[in-house]
Amino acid sequence: MTAASGGPTSELQGKRVVVGVTGGIAAYKTCTLVSHLAQSGAQVTVCMTPSATRFVGPITFQALSANPVYTSAWEHIESKDPQHISSARAADIAIVAPCTMDCMAKLASGITDDIVCLILSAIDRTSTPVLLAPAMNETMWAQPATRRNVETLKRDGFELVGPAEGWQACRAVGPGRMAEPEDLLQAIISALSKGR
Repeated sequence: MTAASGGPTSELQGKRVVVGVTGGIAAYKTCTLVSHLAQSGAQVTVCMTPSATRFVGPITFQALSANPVYTSAWEHIESKDPQHISSARAADIAIVAPCTMDCMAKLASGITDDIVCLILSAIDRTSTPVLLAPAMNETMWAQPATRRNVETLKRDGFELVGPAEGWQACRAVGPGRMAEPEDLLQAIISALSKGR
């Protein structure tokens, strides 16, 4: 069986994956990604911005990952250690899906006022891949600020997966749609294989 069909995948067995979820409608697709990762043997830690919890409840990701979900930098769910440090140090790879225009701007500027950006700020990108799956309206994707942030993020060592083109929740059609969960899964496997 393959990862896309939910069967065991040796490339992901035992890998520690941090999945950041930000406030976009595409967050519902991240449920499928987390499910695929868990079924493939990965140890998944999900962190969510406050806006993300308005689209998908933390309990959904907790059930899919079988692990606690972090929604605040002030929660110390599993230990006395700051969660952003322990989660960052433990990660083999991280992905933000969806990665909104707001999140991209924060990461490009070094702003860490939510748990997703805080955990990513503590990851050493020279040894741990960090993937971003942009998701936004086509006009937002085309904004000069977004284009500048994309270039900054690439220079800073982030890897973008997508966005894809297609129908968007705002009824527009164009670039900005989040890559499909199966494509994100393959991007994770590919990024991990490069580090071997």
